[in-house]
Order: sequence, then C-alpha cells, then structure tokens
Amino acid sequence: MQDHIHPIFDHLITRSEREKQLQQHSKVLWLTGLSGSGKSTIAQHLERRLFKAGYFPQVLDGDNIRSGINNNLGFSLEDRRENIRRIAEIAHLYLNSGIITINSFISPTQNIRDFARQIIGPDDFIEIYINAPLEVCETRDVKGLYQKARRGEIKGFTGIDSPYEAPLNPALEIKTNELSIEQSVEVIYNHLLPIIKY
Repeated sequence: MQDHIHPIFDHLITRSEREKQLQQHSKVLWLTGLSGSGKSTIAQHLERRLFKAGYFPQVLDGDNIRSGINNNLGFSLEDRRENIRRIAEIAHLYLNSGIITINSFISPTQNIRDFARQIIGPDDFIEIYINAPLEVCETRDVKGLYQKARRGEIKGFTGIDSPYEAPLNPALEIKTNELSIEQSVEVIYNHLLPIIKY
C-alpha cells in the first residue's frame, strides 16, 4: 500500500516562506499536567495574549480533539498513545504552516511525550509542565471526574489509578497553585517571545 503514496511536500510553500508571511517563528508548545492543573485555561489565555500581540497561534485541546478527530479512542495506554500520535502529527502540520501551536494534553508518561517530541522535532517542541498538587486539582474538578474515579466509575484515570510522570527537564514549570492565570500566562509569554519573534 505504501508504494502508492507519493507525498508532494517538496513542491509546497516552505515553512520559512510561511513564517515570513506571518512574521513569526512557529513552535509547538506542549502543556502537560494533571486534569484540573490549569492547562486548558492557560492555553486559552495564552492564545488570546499572543493574538493581541500580533502573533498567529492555535490551541489544540484534549477535550476538543477527543470530541472530533479522536472520538473513536478510549483511555487505554494504547489509545492514549494513538491520541498523542494524531495530535503530534496535526501540530507538526501547523508547525510547517508557520503557526504557533499550543497543545493542552495530560500526556501522562515521559514515553508518550518523547513520542510527540520525536514526531514534532526536538528543536521545535517546548514542553511546559503545568504543575498543581493532586489535592488542588481535585478541588477544581468542575466536571466531577476525580469523584467518579474515586468511586470507581472511571477506570484508568490519571492521578488516581493511572500514573502521571512529571517531566524531567521541561522548558518551564508553572505552579498554578502559586501563580494566577495572568501570571502564568506572562511567564510563558515572556519565555516564548524571543523564540517566536521574527
């Protein structure tokens, strides 16, 4: 079947041409952390902050992706890996389009995040650990997921009966139990600015 596939990437407008048009250097931000740590909220505010500053960002969020392109996947380790593979491939397409992509996914293991980094490319992958203690995440549980997991209604829930491996060497660690949303966004924005500035 692979014999019938003939990619035309080398005939398309290049990433550098697209970056010049958008006046930015594209990167992939990978926000990882427990459910309730603040990933989605930070991603939304950071996207708005970058957009207002004249940049062209795009958020890829776990719930949004799982309600669309990945709605056929469950939460087994195999399905989580396939979830991340598809997301990383989409982020890589955005990267080559000159877009700053903000990914917000639990991506619970080092292996899964390394897999995403490999697809995207280590030079363009910016891992950001959105860190909040489990007990804080549980108090922010607007969807009631932790309660359901504690009652055994959800199996394989990260932080309860499925492990979360904290990043070993993230580009940034944001402790959302110590910083406000606005402060968290500014820390990431200021880190990002010299990297994306054209």
